[in-house]
Amino acid sequence: MNALLFLLVLSQAVFAKGGYPPQMEGASVSEYKAVGGASLKLWVFNPKGHQPSDRRAAIVFFFGGGWMSGTPAQFEEHCRHLAERGMVAITVDYRVGSRHQVKPVQCVADAKSAMRWVRARAGQLGIDPQRIAAAGGSAGGHLAASTAFIKEFDEPGEDTAVSAVPNALVLFNPALVLAPLEGNDFGGGGARASEERFGAKPERISPVHHVKQGAPPTIILHGKADTTVPFTTVEAFTAEMKKAGNRCDLIGYEGAGHGFFNSGKADSKDTMRRMDEFLKSLGYLAE
Repeated sequence: MNALLFLLVLSQAVFAKGGYPPQMEGASVSEYKAVGGASLKLWVFNPKGHQPSDRRAAIVFFFGGGWMSGTPAQFEEHCRHLAERGMVAITVDYRVGSRHQVKPVQCVADAKSAMRWVRARAGQLGIDPQRIAAAGGSAGGHLAASTAFIKEFDEPGEDTAVSAVPNALVLFNPALVLAPLEGNDFGGGGARASEERFGAKPERISPVHHVKQGAPPTIILHGKADTTVPFTTVEAFTAEMKKAGNRCDLIGYEGAGHGFFNSGKADSKDTMRRMDEFLKSLGYLAE
């Protein structure tokens, strides 16, 4: 495992909330995919009084852990908060290296499968299929972004007529630059992935290399003192988004390191507030 991946795993193992398999009281649990002997589930948190006939905005969270470990419980607090505010909030399990001996390309496939499952069942879930955000932290932020920008690595046999592309992105210290980018060395950090480790040439699953006009509106919440995923990488991504005419709100936190947004951390309440403001600006949350 190279230095970038080791730090992603270590940081999220330290900061992620909850164990595995998770137990999240009050959430409904569904299997969205069975693959390679794994039953992959997601946990749905509904607003009070929610009905299948509703057409609420939804958000789908992907946990961090360097594509090697982690738990969907990392975003339990975020899900409960947003459900109380009127959104359908979902946290997803996906295959990881330590449990399923997979590479990040398979993680991308699972993330896309989860997004398709949610959109295909929007009518049953009481969700507006055109107001589904993807969210995540660290490697989970990479997966959320991959559902928007990466056009390959779909699960074989899946109905790709159902779009996996989210309508918005909420990203917490995301890994968005997985390969060298012309004109940037990122302070010597980031962009150190290998084809052997990732299961494909890193450029193929590096979101910054696939930014085009028409991308979903995005907010990035990132610690300026993050040595695992340097702040310069998200600055580069933001610049590419704006160059393409896309909305990308980058919020930097002075002195904050990797995993700064997690429950119980000093900045967690402010990142939640910023997330709310962004979602309100899109009409996903009421004032």
